[in-house]
Order: sequence, then C-alpha cells, then structure tokens
Amino acid sequence: MTDDSTPPRPATARSWLREHSELGVCVLLLVLGVLVLTDALTMSVDITQRGPVGPKTVPVAVGIGLLAVAVLLAVDVLRGGRGEAEAGEDVDLDEPADRRTVALLTGVFLAFAVLIGPLGFPVSGALLFWGSAYALGSRHHDRDPLIAAGLSLLTYFVFDNLLGVPLPGGPLMGVL
Repeated sequence: MTDDSTPPRPATARSWLREHSELGVCVLLLVLGVLVLTDALTMSVDITQRGPVGPKTVPVAVGIGLLAVAVLLAVDVLRGGRGEAEAGEDVDLDEPADRRTVALLTGVFLAFAVLIGPLGFPVSGALLFWGSAYALGSRHHDRDPLIAAGLSLLTYFVFDNLLGVPLPGGPLMGVL
C-alpha cells in the first residue's frame, strides 16, 4: 500500500515573490510618494501666500496619498488579496506579448524625439503617424504616408496657429 499524500514543498523566495508580485506596485508607489513629498517640502516659495492654501499644499497631499495607497495595498497583498485578472474581450491572455510591435513602436517614438528638432514637427510627426500605423499592422503603402502627412500638417497648424502652442516648424515651414 502506497501513501499518495506527499508533504507540501516549502515555498521558495522566488515562488513567494511570484505570488505577491503586486508588492512591486507598492514599492513603486512608495518611492514615487517619497520623491513627491521630498520635492514638495524642499520647494522654495518666493511669493507671499494669500489664504490657507499655498503652492506646497497639493504636492504634499498627493505625496501623502501615494504613501497611504502604497501602505494599504501592501497590507491587502500580504493578507492574501489578489488583483483581478484582466478579462479582455478580444485578447487571448495565454498568448505572449508581441515584442516586435512594441520594439517598432519604441523605435518610432525614439526617432520622433530625435528628429523633431532638426526636421520640425510636420516631417517628424508624419514619420511618427506613418511608423505607428505600420507597426500596428497597416500595410497600405500608398495611402498611409498621405494620411500621415495630412494628420501631421493639420496637427501642426491647429497647435501652432489656433491654440498658440509653438511647435518647431523645421526647414519645410520656410517654404510653405
């Protein structure tokens, strides 16, 4: 006669961390709260304060709120609370992340950040819109660049002329 009851394996540090992975969010909130509070409390205010609410009030409140949420979430996680898994409608949660798309989008955004200075917003914005569409799966090579250029010019003129938010025009704005 064999005994099928095997003793439970001792929990390793790695399995404990995997079961309590939400503690990473707690640490992030705690660090962010300390940074906000430190910055708020060391802020030098040159203007005279009128009334009970000064320029330090909101950052201090946000910092205290971040610390409180970090502590409350840590207590909940350590007591066995778990975040609810996302139940996406059209997302297969068992599939791995699409690293190619993430890498392409990251490259497009970094290229935009580098090119906006020398080329201006209209050109770099068009590359951003076209590159994002390509990374997300659009394969209309004749239509996408035209739509991207139109969106970029429209965005530039709305922000620069209508809203008064200056964007770098680049060399093409001297021609137009």
